[in-house]
Order: sequence, then structure tokens, then C-alpha cells
Amino acid sequence: MKKINLSITGCLGRMGQQLIKSSKETKNFKVVSITENKKINKKVSGLWPVLNSKHAFLNTNVIIDFTIPKCTMEVLKIASKLKKRVVIGTTGFSKKEEKLIKKYSKRIPILKAGNMSLGVNLLVYLTEIASRSLSDKFLSKVFEIHHKRKKDHPSGTALMLGNGIAAGKNKELNKMIGKRYLNRKSFPFGKKINFNSLRKGKVVGEHEVKFSSGKEVVTLNHESFDRALYSEGALTAAKWLINKKPGLYSMQNVLNFK
Repeated sequence: MKKINLSITGCLGRMGQQLIKSSKETKNFKVVSITENKKINKKVSGLWPVLNSKHAFLNTNVIIDFTIPKCTMEVLKIASKLKKRVVIGTTGFSKKEEKLIKKYSKRIPILKAGNMSLGVNLLVYLTEIASRSLSDKFLSKVFEIHHKRKKDHPSGTALMLGNGIAAGKNKELNKMIGKRYLNRKSFPFGKKINFNSLRKGKVVGEHEVKFSSGKEVVTLNHESFDRALYSEGALTAAKWLINKKPGLYSMQNVLNFK
């Protein structure tokens, strides 16, 4: 099989560095460019970082982006002109940015996921099933923990779980979001989905969904111990995206949950 040419944005970030490492451990990919949003005067894993540009992505098959929304939108603008596929692991987009991503997906194949882990995406799937199966007497809430450097909250994964709860009730998440707490030791159930985000230490990621009727509680949870599972998932997504037509896809598509 011919190797897939890969471009990795945010090469100095935690996920950027992990992606470079993981891609070198597989025979399916060749990293042809790595980028940052500022000039870097030293090699990173044997490659010279460059700024996001047409030249940076000219010879790539797939761009994998784990950065910040502003950078992602810049990458998508370039990718759409070059007709390049993009895997997005960035989170924290505004409603306006989400609409732009959908617009770009009409021109190029885009796979966007708040979490690339197989286990997490299974958790989202099970959350939807639980939400659909349990009566409206059950209230729900989502709890997540990440390292202290993570800025957005709730996390993209927590919102994926919220979407799972909403989908189980045939509703839109934006109509079901309740309160968004930060660093609370405990938080209540509500008529809508409440979220609590905890930021501490070097935690890779922990997520928990609870459903309560007042008489019993159903708990679904997932813990991540190694950041490599996200990069491996992103590479699986990149390989899957190669032969796809323009459109907006998710890990649920990759894993045949949709």
C-alpha cells in the first residue's frame, strides 16, 4: 500500500508531538510537513516547522489538526482551496465557526471529533442508547476531568456525551444544556443536562455520565491513561477519510456506529 502523505499542524503542542511520534511508528504514513502559528528556528523530530500556507500543504493527502479554533479555520481555508482532506481534533468552536466548518465540508472531506478514542466513541454510543431506553423521569449530568492546561470547558468530549443524551431523546443539545460548572467538587442534576469540568495536574482525560430517577443511578464512564490512543484514533480517521467524498464525518462513521 502506498503511504499516505500527512501534514500535522500545531507540531509543538502535546497532540502534535504525539501525532508525529505515532505516525513514525506505522508504515501507512509519511509526514511531509509540520506547521506552527509562528516561526520556529529548530527542527522538531527531524523536520523543520513552517507556517500554515499553500506551500506547507501542497504535497499532503490529509491534514490532521489539533490546535485552537482560530488556527483550524485558517487551515480549512487553505485546505478547501487545495482540495485537501482534514481531520479535526480541535475543540471549543463558536456557533459561527461550526457553520463555517459545515460550509467547507461541501468542498472537501472533513472528519471532526471532540475525541478520537475508540473507547470514548463507544461511550457516546452507549450514552445515546441509555438515554433512549430510560424514561424522562431520569435526569442526566456529565462530569469531566482534564489537565490544568486545557482551556475550553466543557470539553469537546463532554459535549459529545451531551449530544448522545440529546439524540436519545430526539432533541438538539443546545435546547438541553443546563448549567456549566468549573472545578466544583459536586454538582446537581437538573431538568436540563448539567456539566462540571475539573482542571488539575496532568490528567489525560476522564468522563462520566450519570442518569438518576431519584431511586436509582445509572453510571457510564471512561478513563484515558495515554495520549497515544487519541493520535492512533486520528491516524485511523485519516486513513478512513482518504477515499471519501466531500462531507462532514465523525468517528461514529469510522466505527460504523452510524
